[in-house]
Amino acid sequence: MRLRALITLAVLALIATACGSSKPQQRLRPVSLVLDFTPNPVHAGIYSALAHHLDRAEHLRLNVVIPTASTDSIKLLEAARIDFAILDIHDLAIARESGAGLIGVMAIVQRPLAAVIAAPDISTPRALAGKTIGITGVPSDTAVLHSILLGAGADPSRVKTITIGFNAVPELLAGRLAAATAFWNDEGVTLAVRRPGFHSFRVDSYGAPSYPELVLCATRSTVQHEAPLVEAVVRTLVRGYELTLENPGRSAADLESRVSGLDPKLVSAQLRVLEPALRAPDGRVGELGAGRLRAWARWELRLGIVSRPPDVGAMFDPRFASAVQ
Repeated sequence: MRLRALITLAVLALIATACGSSKPQQRLRPVSLVLDFTPNPVHAGIYSALAHHLDRAEHLRLNVVIPTASTDSIKLLEAARIDFAILDIHDLAIARESGAGLIGVMAIVQRPLAAVIAAPDISTPRALAGKTIGITGVPSDTAVLHSILLGAGADPSRVKTITIGFNAVPELLAGRLAAATAFWNDEGVTLAVRRPGFHSFRVDSYGAPSYPELVLCATRSTVQHEAPLVEAVVRTLVRGYELTLENPGRSAADLESRVSGLDPKLVSAQLRVLEPALRAPDGRVGELGAGRLRAWARWELRLGIVSRPPDVGAMFDPRFASAVQ
């Protein structure tokens, strides 16, 4: 009995020592991020961050929200119903001009994705004179179209536009339009895979500066009062996109494993053309370069997307991406 009691005491002592020396596991903070569009290769770095638990390394549990047709990311952000959102830089500028207190904290891509995609028999924007061009209806579409036409020496008043929403691919494949505004990395690649010969006239090839089309955004309050959270989220995503660039094939698989219905052939093709746009001129990921943003702000005003020049210093906070080594 005495021996049994001694053994029991020894076991209890070991358990107590183990419990006393172990640190309680830190709880993961839930963080919501709404995408700008349905998941596609431009989001590969986000899904790689999830697949490799980079959010957990920052003590976060990142919840990716897929937008629907009725999703208004800007309103969700302002109402504090989500923590972060990926916004088109033009939408961010328009929202801020309307008084929204939103700030860009990281570039997702480093160059414009906007383009006019034209039928195979349209080899130059000048050939669009007298033709019908489809636009999505997004406010910046007309400005992008005009910028490309003017940059090519064409007269914007000589083209007709019709709103088609996000149906550029079927409309162009059916031959109902001469061209449509779309993204060269998405619809442009899709058309090239399905029927080679379409032309993508990229806006920065016709006078627009090189600017980050998609930007990770948060509210002014979050940036000011929860800077460590912003830094952790930015670090998670930067590391995710670095994984994408290090191993595109694995990153494509990460995306496909978490998003059903994607065409692996299309994902690979889109990611391949997108890779150079994921790095800033100095090779870094996520960077918000002040000089490039100032050039964009001047172009944004000149094209009439906004009525006042965007205040780049107030609109973007580059310190979070810059802090990631």
